[in-house]
Amino acid sequence: MLFGAASLFSASAVIGQASLPADEGIEKEDGIPVTDGLTREKCGSCHTADDKGNLSRISWVRTTPEGWDQAIKRMVRLNGAALTPEEARHIVRYLADTHGLAPEEAKPVQYLVEKRVIDETNIPSESVRTSCAACHAFAQPLSWRRSAAEWKNLQEFHVALYSQADAQYRRPAVDRPGAVFGQTEPVVSKPGMIPVTSGQVALEYLRKAAPLRTQEWTAWEARKQAPRLAGKWLASAWLPGKGLFYGTFTVAPGAAEGEFKTETALKNLADGDVLSAPGGGLVYGGYAWRGRTMPAAAPTAPNAFNQPLRSTMMFGSDRRSATGRWFWGDYQEFGYDVTLTRADGSPVIGAVWPAAIKSGAKAQTVHIYGDAFPAGLTARDVDLGTGITVTKLVSAAPGEVVVTVDAAADVKPSVHDVSVGSAVLASALPVYQKIAYLKVSPETGISRLGSGKRTPGYAQFEAWGFDAGADGKPNTADDVKVGVVPAEFHIEEFQATYYDDDKDFVGKLTPSGFFTPASDGPNPQRSGNRNNYGDVWVVATAKDEKDATGQPLTARSYLVVTVPAYKRWDNPGVSQ
Repeated sequence: MLFGAASLFSASAVIGQASLPADEGIEKEDGIPVTDGLTREKCGSCHTADDKGNLSRISWVRTTPEGWDQAIKRMVRLNGAALTPEEARHIVRYLADTHGLAPEEAKPVQYLVEKRVIDETNIPSESVRTSCAACHAFAQPLSWRRSAAEWKNLQEFHVALYSQADAQYRRPAVDRPGAVFGQTEPVVSKPGMIPVTSGQVALEYLRKAAPLRTQEWTAWEARKQAPRLAGKWLASAWLPGKGLFYGTFTVAPGAAEGEFKTETALKNLADGDVLSAPGGGLVYGGYAWRGRTMPAAAPTAPNAFNQPLRSTMMFGSDRRSATGRWFWGDYQEFGYDVTLTRADGSPVIGAVWPAAIKSGAKAQTVHIYGDAFPAGLTARDVDLGTGITVTKLVSAAPGEVVVTVDAAADVKPSVHDVSVGSAVLASALPVYQKIAYLKVSPETGISRLGSGKRTPGYAQFEAWGFDAGADGKPNTADDVKVGVVPAEFHIEEFQATYYDDDKDFVGKLTPSGFFTPASDGPNPQRSGNRNNYGDVWVVATAKDEKDATGQPLTARSYLVVTVPAYKRWDNPGVSQ
């Protein structure tokens, strides 16, 4: 692999490809000086300093807090760096603040630190996939910025550390970034020359896509400020399998700059469950939140909503909003998708319930949650967009406005803004005519076997309904994502081989979409005494929504049930 969990820096291991220039690993770019005294003291014994304040290797890379945490842990474990936990935390803070990523650089790969399982569609070619994403997420290398020499040194380090890396790099390249995926042919530099390797194509791509210095980083360094986040924030949090939670996330200053104490108070808008918990967090680089929340009540099940949480969020540069994920589980498989909106005393909207309105609905009750709504509101002060008429103001309080509305029978499917006086929540309310089709979320899932010493990796599925939009064609740009549709779930075989029997062994799926994997040991009931791994379809059947023929709508998701992760590359330390 090209950039795995050791996608860091090393003072050793230089094994090059003979077809590349001999000076590929020699530094020619201006570095980023290291000015922190403790970092220079602890790292300078191996990473030599120059007269410009640079430390070798360190001054020519930038990455996320998780990346620097990995680097320091590896230096301690493999190179004998002597650090106390407090010193290591200080160095991670300093390097993430000064040798980190700009928000614009971090956002495209935020799914990696939010521990999301997704299909990566950002891999530019098969040759790059072979070199960079055969062993780990492509977001791993894209979470780093390096000089041209450091990208080469990293590639050589992988060859030295991982036996399979050299073979992957030396495979002839079959395409270059920008080629049509699947239309492959050998890539040559000049007629009659030997084919270019996949490693060379990947190296060329990453040097262009993730250089040490970028316009985004230069601009962010100039405008970066201390994270002044203290105060009340409105929190809207979606938990798969449970629905929408709404409440407050109160932030207070901590013991040092960039450290904070928090109080979380959320209520499930469907069933009334309450999450109340203290916590804390750190902010790296002026925007990157890493935190923890610790509810007092012990959770009663692996998927219970009141779990000790880790949180990863990105705050906007105006410090008025944030998005991210609060997660838990041995594989971080459970989590809230969270949006924060600052409550600064001016009217603001945080959430709307119910999640959608159907055309033709009469006297539909709508709750609009927020803060500092003014006194004296009337029905005319509330606007839900064209085709939705506010017929009555049921109640009005500073934190909640309740209205009844009528939806025109011919209202066009779209996502409406919601406003109360001067406060507006954009794209807050889907308005639809008919659920035309379903999608199961996640569309591709992963679960891990476990028992005894290995905790299972669970999975939660939901069925989301979509209106086909004004053109009436499903899966086009004007489709409207309406909301979760009541459905029953079951497993069907993904027919990969003759006599495939994975559905009988991989685990159990509840009718509500919660999957519990089977044990990880050999199973004498399976042919060949195999483990219980396999791949299956997770199928959702709508309880109420039907197609044009009167049959219930269905959709399915591909689920891979695999072995436990015997080696972990998680970084919980960055939230402490």
